[in-house]
Amino acid sequence: MASMDFLNTAEPVKAPVVRNLPAAEKPSLIGLSREDMGRALAEKGVPERQVKMRVSQLWHWLYVRGVSDFDDMTNVSKDMREMLKTHFTVARPEIVEEQVSSDGTRKWLLRFPPRGAGRPVEIETVYIPEEGRGTLCISSQVGCTLTCSFCHTGTQKLVRNLTAEEILSQLLLARDRLGDFPDRDTPAGAIVPAEGRKVSNIVMMGMGEPLYNFESVKTALLIATDGDGLSLSKRRVTLSTSGIVPEIYRTGSEIGVMLAISLHAVRDELRDMLVPINKKYPLKDLLEACRAYPSLSNARRITFEYVMLKDVNDSLEDAKLLVQLLKGIPAKINLIPFNPWPGTNYQCSDWEQIERFADFINQAGYASPIRTPRGRDILAACGQLKSESERMRKVERMAFEAMMIAGHGEDD
Repeated sequence: MASMDFLNTAEPVKAPVVRNLPAAEKPSLIGLSREDMGRALAEKGVPERQVKMRVSQLWHWLYVRGVSDFDDMTNVSKDMREMLKTHFTVARPEIVEEQVSSDGTRKWLLRFPPRGAGRPVEIETVYIPEEGRGTLCISSQVGCTLTCSFCHTGTQKLVRNLTAEEILSQLLLARDRLGDFPDRDTPAGAIVPAEGRKVSNIVMMGMGEPLYNFESVKTALLIATDGDGLSLSKRRVTLSTSGIVPEIYRTGSEIGVMLAISLHAVRDELRDMLVPINKKYPLKDLLEACRAYPSLSNARRITFEYVMLKDVNDSLEDAKLLVQLLKGIPAKINLIPFNPWPGTNYQCSDWEQIERFADFINQAGYASPIRTPRGRDILAACGQLKSESERMRKVERMAFEAMMIAGHGEDD
């Protein structure tokens, strides 16, 4: 990338004198598209002929260098930095708690400031190190509108959608904490390698249904996969949905990332109970949308999540119906041993039955890995929002089962 030292020579910005707002009250530049960032700068006095250049400059500092303080933008003029500090923020969310599992799984409890008349909100982000990759599980909502009967997350009402900034900030903070950005003393304009990063894959599998927050998720993922910034491959980004059919079509055409479906049942009457959104978008419509997903191939498959519930959906007849349902769809089937939570009536299938189920699917030509538990000692568990010792504390919301998070996206 060419050096940006010449940017210091641009004429200073004459910003109006205004009260310097606390950081929590300032709009963030993180999560803005290039067009929106340009408009925000122009509104604060950046000359029109400078806007494109300034956006490119800020984009580099935010998403290549990973800075979270305008003062670290060392080749930006002092007047420009003062204007930016007066009107905007690029601060990370507050880390309320950081936990590291014995297997390397990390979990961050993050607090975002109030939006309008609201209150601060907290969400959790989980990182799973795997052989040859590292996967970050990102939340899209605080709470969830869906009431999947096997998922503890469904017991929490939706508080609000996360903004594009808040979704993207989870990735930025994880890269900060894992040392995934260049050192601060790396010269401006230096070529920064994109390989070897600890966060190589992301999954939209945390709290909430991402397709019920489509615009913010779209903006955040397009920034995450922008080749001039964070540069994640779209084949390494997986969006998981319970089956919001109209937005599945939009995801394929407007975002283009990998798709995962929380399936869990092969008959409408059972899925209506396990995943109630099925009443609105039944299996026939869901699978039709999957078949129409762009660029499907053996190298670009849809992942179908299937939680194994004893005597509910784990028979060999269910396995046969699953193979029939997915016929013609390039697919991988993740079998997830159920993780019991306080108050649930479901039990995990016997291990021998899970293996029989997996063997049948494998013999039919589908990869069907059985996900093994990860991060159990820090409660990074599927839909398990609260610790058993503090069941009523909303701050103990968990992201998704670490064994659901692992293994998504391609290794291109």
